[in-house]
Amino acid sequence: MRVGLDVGGTKIDAVAVDPSGDIRGRLRRPTGWGDDAVVESIVTAVTALADESGFPLSDVGSVGIGIPGLVDAEAGRVDHAVNLGVESLDLAVRAEHALGVPFRVENDVKAAALGAAVLSGVAGSMAYLNLGTGVAAGIVIDGRIWRGSRGTAGEVGHLSVDPRGRLCGCGQHGCVETFCGGGALAKAWGRPGALPIRDIFDAADAGDPLALALRDDLYHGAAAAVRVLVLSADVETVVIGGGLTALGARLENGIRAALHAGAEASPFMRSLRLDERIELLPAGSPAAAFGAALVGASITEKEIVPHG
Repeated sequence: MRVGLDVGGTKIDAVAVDPSGDIRGRLRRPTGWGDDAVVESIVTAVTALADESGFPLSDVGSVGIGIPGLVDAEAGRVDHAVNLGVESLDLAVRAEHALGVPFRVENDVKAAALGAAVLSGVAGSMAYLNLGTGVAAGIVIDGRIWRGSRGTAGEVGHLSVDPRGRLCGCGQHGCVETFCGGGALAKAWGRPGALPIRDIFDAADAGDPLALALRDDLYHGAAAAVRVLVLSADVETVVIGGGLTALGARLENGIRAALHAGAEASPFMRSLRLDERIELLPAGSPAAAFGAALVGASITEKEIVPHG
């Protein structure tokens, strides 16, 4: 049995995947804060998943972890996972010591890219664009995560598309993330609410000028990210996931329209048919945890889908 964990700032999404690739169990557990609590919450999630799914812990052959931050996949270490209170943690070593099971660690978006590729049945090349609090992407080519020379392949969120735009948390102005990242949009909206992006969309539907501008920004930023991914890596498909996909067709249709409008003046861009090359993951998709399970079962550091 292969276990995959998507470790987020507030919760862990855990899945158990059997040898045929089917998900045998799934649960969610709260994430701890700080090194010790993060390790403890991961161990607890694995043991609870085995118990609730009806298989012994001894059946677990591997555990993969997708986690935010800078990940050294070979060493199993995560650095600067600020939303988890982690500065530097040898996560694989500590988790293996606690459970006696092999662990592998991967950046959460890269793990989700792998899971999205498999669950969506995408062959060849694809990019996974994560629209959440922030914006990032992972690229999968022929069943392997493409990291680039320094592991930053797909970091489209910090590509500046408007040097005179809003200040980004990275220090630049007008990054893609300032247009379509949930955190940046909520800050620009500046009004209280539990679901600020949904509030923006609802207010835009009612004609609110600020909401209309921010909604257009989201479409513009996401479309820019899709263009960059296709033009730079020549991926066939861009699968969009992350928390903002809860907006469903309201998000997807707007991004498609922005891609279509942006290509109208260019025969070359029209020939790429970018608006036909995107798809949204369904709400509640286990792609991130499923991808982590595949990472855990990997043979080598860059191998993610077993080949016969």
